[in-house]
Amino acid sequence: MKRRVLVIGGVAAGASAATKARRTDETAEIVVFERGDYVSFANCGLPYYVAREIVERENLLVVTPEQFRIRHEIDVRLAHEVTHISPREKTIEVRDLQAGTSRTERYDSLVLAPGASAIIPPIPMVNASNVFTMRTIPDMDAVHEYIERMHPQAATVVGAGYIGVEMVEALHRRGLQVTLVEKLNQVLPPLDEDMAFMVADHIRAEGVDLHLGDGVRSFRGNDNRVGEVELESGAVIPADMVIMSIGVRPDTKLARDAGLRLGVSGAIAVDSRMQTSDPHIWAAGDAVESVHRVTGKPCWVALAGPASKQGRVAGANAAGGTMEAPPVLGTSIVRFNEIVAAVTGLNERSARAAGYDVESSVIHANQHAGYYPWAELLTIKTVYEKQTGRLLGAQVIGNEGVDKRIDVFATALTANMTVADLTELDLAYSPPFGSARDPVNVAGFVSQNQLSDAVSPISSTDLHALLGQSPEVQLVDVRTPAEFREKHIRGARLIPVDELRRRLGEIDKTRPVVVYCRVGLRGYLASRILAQNGFSVRNLSGGIRSWRFETEAEISDAEARSKFGNDVSRA
Repeated sequence: MKRRVLVIGGVAAGASAATKARRTDETAEIVVFERGDYVSFANCGLPYYVAREIVERENLLVVTPEQFRIRHEIDVRLAHEVTHISPREKTIEVRDLQAGTSRTERYDSLVLAPGASAIIPPIPMVNASNVFTMRTIPDMDAVHEYIERMHPQAATVVGAGYIGVEMVEALHRRGLQVTLVEKLNQVLPPLDEDMAFMVADHIRAEGVDLHLGDGVRSFRGNDNRVGEVELESGAVIPADMVIMSIGVRPDTKLARDAGLRLGVSGAIAVDSRMQTSDPHIWAAGDAVESVHRVTGKPCWVALAGPASKQGRVAGANAAGGTMEAPPVLGTSIVRFNEIVAAVTGLNERSARAAGYDVESSVIHANQHAGYYPWAELLTIKTVYEKQTGRLLGAQVIGNEGVDKRIDVFATALTANMTVADLTELDLAYSPPFGSARDPVNVAGFVSQNQLSDAVSPISSTDLHALLGQSPEVQLVDVRTPAEFREKHIRGARLIPVDELRRRLGEIDKTRPVVVYCRVGLRGYLASRILAQNGFSVRNLSGGIRSWRFETEAEISDAEARSKFGNDVSRA
């Protein structure tokens, strides 16, 4: 008798499950039930269609039901919503949304891939006609059609996660004046705050009105259309349209009602074979709980890459296979105009929360040889365990070359490497593509130096706090006089590193010293000189490029002119 495999949901996990089930069992009867009108589409590409970077809408439709039928002999039923699962009877109840009828379908194996749903808070007028989400093709069509028909001038995006930042970029490219509102004090929550501020500064510099640490209190308008957004701070923002992007939650209703076990994250609990607590039901994608590769603990990650891999495993095993799904790292990347940010593994905040004794380093290094034209700096933060040097995570920000480096770090995490191992990686080098010491190698060198106590680092966040608490700290700028005049940290004494040995007498040996330079290298050299001459010294990790100036008064006239032109009275 033919095995009957039913798949609930399409897109990355469901489509992967169905096709892998077919490759595993050529004789099985496979049916996919999708409540929407599209079974397999590139949901990560939706913002880029709104931005007009992807011109042809059809390019987002990965596989059609007809293609599923012809190539894979898979029966795809669109606009069919599964309303109930009966594990004991091994049946599901399905409602045909177009015909308005329901029927019972039996299964031998069932794969759940319901995905996640957008979080919509109970804000007045949140369901107005010009308030949108961005999860599906119909969502994208609604935003695109509204822009084409109504020609809005101002948009507010609520939520500064990946989709929020991508939608800000898309609307900005369409010529709208965009405001981005985020309840947290930073954009892109997977980044640490000392990295995220660089992205926020770039977003502001591009003309986006950014409100951090502020939430939406209400929407105001008439005739079911929002015209203003009132924030919790009291600020009122004019808006012709609103994109809600404050996050998603796993869609677990079917699983919960069927008595399947949920994990500690609230998503569907599965084993390494993507099998649920019922031996005949598998699950994959944004609705399931994963295992984090670094911690070995349950986590919830809603990303297309893991969803596709999990769907493949679930489909194979539902059809009689014996595959296991890999743990996840949450590797992700996002772009806003000329800046790219990527992360893999644990950030410093989550590593501490997981109980690790954490150390981190920040470097700035050119993405290719500095003498080759168009070299641009990458900023890399490496998070590692202090005792062992085990790599825990990494974050990379820049323009060109971010994707290459984050993938190297993800590979290193998969191999359970230490920061010392990073120094030994034999990476490709040619002047247009990299450096003899690749930025990943440099990140390893700096972290290794910190582990060996060759240098004692201090982060910009900790230095801000230290300067506010201890007037005894001596801050020494070891750059050139020209660099100092352009921009320096308030209260710093200028002693260029090349003059440091003969000017040691200008520094009080009884008081702690913090040195800094542009990106950290000269600060490291200065710290070695001072430490070997009996000073208690720390080096600002990442140099002044990692320093966040809290007020315009901290910036010199030269820096003010670079930001505001000759009208330095604004600084």
